[in-house]
This record gives sequence, structure tokens and C-alpha cells, in this order.
Amino acid sequence: MAPRQLHLNVNLLHSGVYPSAWRLPDSDPRAFFDLGHYVRVAQIAERGKLDAIFLADSPAVNDRIDYRSFTSLEPTIILATVAAATTHVGLIGTVSTSYNEPYNIARRFVSLDHASGGRSGWNAVTTADAASSRNFGLTGALEHKARYERAKEFTEVVHALFDSWEDDAFVGDKASARFVDTSKVHPIAHRGPHYTVAGPLNVPRSPQGRPVTVQAGGSNDGRDFAAAYAEAVFTLAQSIEEGVAYARDLRTRAAAYGRSGDSIVILPGLATVIGSTEAEAKRRQDELWELVPIEYSLARLAGTLQIDPALLELDKPLPDPLPLPANANHTMFQGTVNLARRGNLTVRQLIRALGGGVGHRIIVGTPEQIADDIEAWFKAGAADGFNLMPDVLPTGLETFVETVVPILQKRGLFRTEYTGTTLRDHFGLARPTSRFAKRAPEVASA
Repeated sequence: MAPRQLHLNVNLLHSGVYPSAWRLPDSDPRAFFDLGHYVRVAQIAERGKLDAIFLADSPAVNDRIDYRSFTSLEPTIILATVAAATTHVGLIGTVSTSYNEPYNIARRFVSLDHASGGRSGWNAVTTADAASSRNFGLTGALEHKARYERAKEFTEVVHALFDSWEDDAFVGDKASARFVDTSKVHPIAHRGPHYTVAGPLNVPRSPQGRPVTVQAGGSNDGRDFAAAYAEAVFTLAQSIEEGVAYARDLRTRAAAYGRSGDSIVILPGLATVIGSTEAEAKRRQDELWELVPIEYSLARLAGTLQIDPALLELDKPLPDPLPLPANANHTMFQGTVNLARRGNLTVRQLIRALGGGVGHRIIVGTPEQIADDIEAWFKAGAADGFNLMPDVLPTGLETFVETVVPILQKRGLFRTEYTGTTLRDHFGLARPTSRFAKRAPEVASA
């Protein structure tokens, strides 16, 4: 059996994960709506043999855009453009189950899969913020559990539509005038509490069987959703112990759904600040931190905690108690509170530990220190890899690819070449057969 290897995505957060990334001299403030920027970053990721680029999304203005760049362009439009400029790197886009229809999303991602030769992935999220709900004619977000119940049915419909064409349904035989074998194109006839969808999809089967389904969330409902449907999970963990506990819990839940726990790739977020020496890396972190307005950081923290910013005093700990908000990002809330309580941090110290609003774990150091940290998490079973969040883009990713990736490759932890062409190949996921086909069970990816 081949040794287990890391999976690495880059979370392509416009100018970089730090709120101040756009202010550095070599950054372009227009990057967040420049398609060329996304193409350049994706090509760097491909040069480093990374598994995929990952695009977050929000269908609203819900950050302090007077202070920082933000997610703006629609992800699948970006990914279709990137597909034409790359050959191997996977293309994962976030699309909400709360404000879309299953048929449109299934069609969009199968189309992207054809456009990219089998490299697409759908990050299914439920969207909790009130600003997004108001853009779709609602007065507020659905209650947390209701969002996930809807998401499960949404995903079930999407997967059925992915399967509605069997692999060999398209014939295209000119001599016999047989274009499609209609016995292998199936209506899904779905009727449920939230959706009624006839099917079939009007696009032939995806080159990789189905686009890869990704999920980002760590709440109880989110974990249950991931256990049932996700093939890769973007999660938050601040310590190896948290990562191990999350992985164990998710794999146990997956088994309860009749799935192999090893069929889910677990990818915590990891923000990186890299220097040729530890002192240089810390100077870079200090520069980025000092360029983040404290007003922004306080507003961002208050938004995560769903409290009035006036309740946050910079040189005191977080208010206690802090009840879990009914409708909020439970993963980010819990990760933030745990970090503060574990270190007994003041609000000022917490904001700095969060990189002024990053939220995910930050590691600052030399390429060797970054590689050591990644290896420790991987070997401990706390992660199958990481959703990398470079401090600044594209320079932070370039540094990672040029300095950290060779160390991981030399240690035998990461590929030196792509061994397949699809996102499933990169993640080592099975190619699923259509649920409607009468054929042998799933065949493992090469």
C-alpha cells in the first residue's frame, strides 16, 4: 500500500487572509475583482502540485468593506476562467443551499466539471448571516437546525441529479442515428418537505462521476451533514488535540451513515506567515498586524460572537458567559471562545492571536518550522492536510510553494507530480457509479 500523503488546498481569499494584506506595497487593492489575480494564484498552486484552490463566498456585503477587501465575484465564474488557464489543480467553489435551487447548482457544477476535465468541487454551506437573507426577500436567516435540514435535502437532490445520467448514456453514433440511450437517463422524481424536482439533469454525467462535495462547518448539525454527504471537510482546529477529536467524531458519525470514515478528507484551515528566519517571519506578522485598524478587528470579533462591540474592552477578557448564538457561525464562535478561554487572553491579545480577524490557526516561522508543524498534525491524525490561507496573495503562496513544498516532498509527505487529472484523483476518492445504474460497486480511484 502506498504511504499516506498530505492534501493541500489554497483558500484563495482575494488579497490574502490578513485584513491588511491589500495595504502592502506589492499588493494590488483591485485583486478582489480581478480575474487575472485568481488565475495567477491558481497557476502558482498548480506549480506546487496542490490539490485545489478553494473559493469562499457570501451573497451580501457583510464585512467592513471600508477597511478591507472582500469576497465579491461569483465563484463558479472565477473557476470557469481558471479552468481555461490551468490543467490539473482542482476547483472548489462555495455555493449556499439556503438561497439557491438544487437543479441550478447541479447543472452549474457538472458544467464546470466538463469545462475543467473533471476538476470541480462544490462546497455546500447554509449561510447564517442576516444581510444575505435580506437580499433574497427574507427578514432573517432560517433557524440553525432548519437550515441544515434544508441543506441535507438540497444535497440529496443535487446528488441524484449528478447521477441522473449514467456514464455511457451519451452515444453519439452517426451511423445508427442514435444520439442518447434514453434508458440510461433517469428522472429523479424527488418530492420532499422543501423541494420537488423531476429531473433528469440536462447535462451528461460528470467526467469524475460526480463533482466532489465539500462541507465547511463544525457545529453538531454541520458535522452530521458532513458525515452524511461530504467527501472533504474544511474545518477549524487550534490544537492537535482538537483536530484529533474532530476527526474521530466525524469518522464515527460517517460510519453511522454506512460510510467509511476514511472516505472523508479532513482539512483544517491554516494561516501561514513565512520568513527566512523566525525573526523575519515575526516582523512580517507585526507589519500585517499593525496595518489592521483596531476598529475593524473589534467589529469583526463582535460579529463572530454576535454581541455589541461596546461590550468588548481591549485590556480585559471576553465577557462571561457568552451564550452560543442561535443563528451564527457556530464553528467560528466556538473556536474563538475556546482560544480566548484556553489562553486567558484579553480582547487585545485575542485579536492579535486571531490575526486581526483571521479566525483560523496561524503559524509564523521559517519554512522548516511550517513543514514540521504540518507533519506533526498529519502524523497525529489531526488532519489529512490543510486548507492553506497565506497571509498575502500571491506572494505568501509563492513562498510556500518555493520553500515549504520541497521540504514536504523530500520527507515523502507530498506529491512531486500529479498522478491523475481529476479532483477525485488528487484526493484519492472513489469514482461513484450512478445510483440508477445496474453495475458493479464503486471502483477506487487510481
